[in-house]
Amino acid sequence: MADIPEERKIRVLHIITRMIVGGAQENTLLSVVGLDAMPEYDVDFISGIDRGKEGELLSQARETTNLIIVPEMGRSINPFSDLVAFWKLYRLIKKGRYHIVHTHSSKAGVLGRWAAKLAGTPLIVHTLHSLVFHDYQPWLINRAWWLAKKLCAPITDFYISVSDIISQKAIAAGIAEPERFRTIYSGMELDWFLNAEFDAAAVRREFGIPEDAPVVGKIARLFPLKGHDQLMDAAPEIVRRVPNVRFFLIGDGILLEHLQERARGYGILENFVFAGLIDRTRIPEMISAMDVVVHTSLREGLARVLPQALAMGKPCVSFNIDGAPEVVIDDVTGYLVEPFDNATLADRIAKLLENDALRKEFGDNGRKRVDPDFRAEKMVADISEVYQMLLERHADRIKRFDAKNPAA
Repeated sequence: MADIPEERKIRVLHIITRMIVGGAQENTLLSVVGLDAMPEYDVDFISGIDRGKEGELLSQARETTNLIIVPEMGRSINPFSDLVAFWKLYRLIKKGRYHIVHTHSSKAGVLGRWAAKLAGTPLIVHTLHSLVFHDYQPWLINRAWWLAKKLCAPITDFYISVSDIISQKAIAAGIAEPERFRTIYSGMELDWFLNAEFDAAAVRREFGIPEDAPVVGKIARLFPLKGHDQLMDAAPEIVRRVPNVRFFLIGDGILLEHLQERARGYGILENFVFAGLIDRTRIPEMISAMDVVVHTSLREGLARVLPQALAMGKPCVSFNIDGAPEVVIDDVTGYLVEPFDNATLADRIAKLLENDALRKEFGDNGRKRVDPDFRAEKMVADISEVYQMLLERHADRIKRFDAKNPAA
């Protein structure tokens, strides 16, 4: 394809609240990098700053994208900072003459969409990585977020969801009509996992895991709703059936001491390995040392660890929540368990640990399930397809916008 003159490129801005190590952030970063590499687009990226034990992706974003920092845009509600962030977003969007503003996460989704609307942006897209209103927070907070989503709906041209169930829940909640939704799975560098070759024995030695110990892995921040307590509830029964099992927990957070105390109280602390925060480039290496990957989060759009683990041939046991059933096919690529069903959770994990052939069967099925649906290249191509559909559908808006905002 011939080079496209700069004045003919579609200018796109992605906005996210923060760039911690997390699924939404990795998804967004790969989207920005992939779209910017396409000749049709000129892509900028705005993020706030919110430091924590999760680790950060801002450094990588600085190296790979046209990154703009709005430090006032943090995750917590702060009327003064949020107002400053909104004003800065408005000015940046107005100056940037963007044809498309694409927002991610709740705070950036509200501030960014309204700033884009007031700045005259012709097309506004929002990605639902999960739903901010859910069963595990007070009704008043849920109602406030529902109202915020409803207020943003009239100015949102299209929604992208990371799983079918997220779209279905948003539609059922009356956020927008079905024709304004499309599921695009959260892409990743899939070959990084499909073709991973690591010395699992070396990883075990590094973390003091006996060579012959069956390993149950979990990759998630040690935060409420990520399901570590639910795994801990099932752990004593798993240890009873598989005494030398090791629970290999990757991640850091506020629950570390709490979980250590629970394991000590059960008398199974030696069965737990708390690895702490691990650089994302080492995640495939960590998965290589696991026999079964567990996902017990109580809410999640579609956890990236599930397709990552399956791509490496590791069977998964997951709570039957949100998008998990779209990748963990019960009794095919792993097992689905209802949340808080500790007995079944323990049984399914132990069953896999006790059966090498079953683990291999599920793992082989999993590799076929995730390729190509979870490739970053497919995600970027699908997002571009949405953009092109909107550009064609609203060509009149683009013409009027370009007439009012000629290239400098």
